[in-house]
Amino acid sequence: MAGSQADYSGYYADANLRIRDFEDKQRILKNQLLLIGKNLIEIREKNNRDILEIKKEIESLKRDMERLISFLDTASDEFSKFARKDDVEILAKQMRMFQPFGGKRQ
Repeated sequence: MAGSQADYSGYYADANLRIRDFEDKQRILKNQLLLIGKNLIEIREKNNRDILEIKKEIESLKRDMERLISFLDTASDEFSKFARKDDVEILAKQMRMFQPFGGKRQ
């Protein structure tokens, strides 16, 4: 009987050792999972901040583009009011035709 008690105590010791190993592994996995969750939350918050900043920059770029388009429209309208070089050259030729002898008087 003394031999069978030694067998049982060895069996229980081995089972206790396995349970402790399992608990240690479970604790390590739990800590790793908590760390992953914390990192995931930090990454999400950083991404949200980055997205918000990008949205602000896009809105600013849209306003700048609208101002630029407005300026170009105004400038285009103003440039169309000026005489073109070809028009001025034609008028200069016509004026020369009506000036007899190139404007010289003797």
